[in-house]
Amino acid sequence: MSAQNSKGIQTLLDAEREAQKIVQKAREYRSKRVKDARSEAQKEIDDYRKQKEDEFQKFEKEHTSGNKKAEEDASADADEQVKAIRAAGDKQGQKVVDDLLRIVTDVRPQAP
Repeated sequence: MSAQNSKGIQTLLDAEREAQKIVQKAREYRSKRVKDARSEAQKEIDDYRKQKEDEFQKFEKEHTSGNKKAEEDASADADEQVKAIRAAGDKQGQKVVDDLLRIVTDVRPQAP
């Protein structure tokens, strides 16, 4: 009986070792799957981020081109107005200076 008990105990110990190996393999497999899932999720996040960044760049490009056109139009209009002011200054400038000098130098005191 002692040999049979010993053989039964040995069988149980062997079964326990085998069960521990199976559990260890399952843990390793689960850890590997978690790491794979994390890396796959990170890849999806990076792809999504790149897609949204591209969409934003396209949107920004489309909408800033209108602003550039408005800036160019405003700049051209301002240049035309500056030219008109300079032309008027060149045409009337000397007369204005002469009138100012005459008024300043020709003083006529008046009693209040």
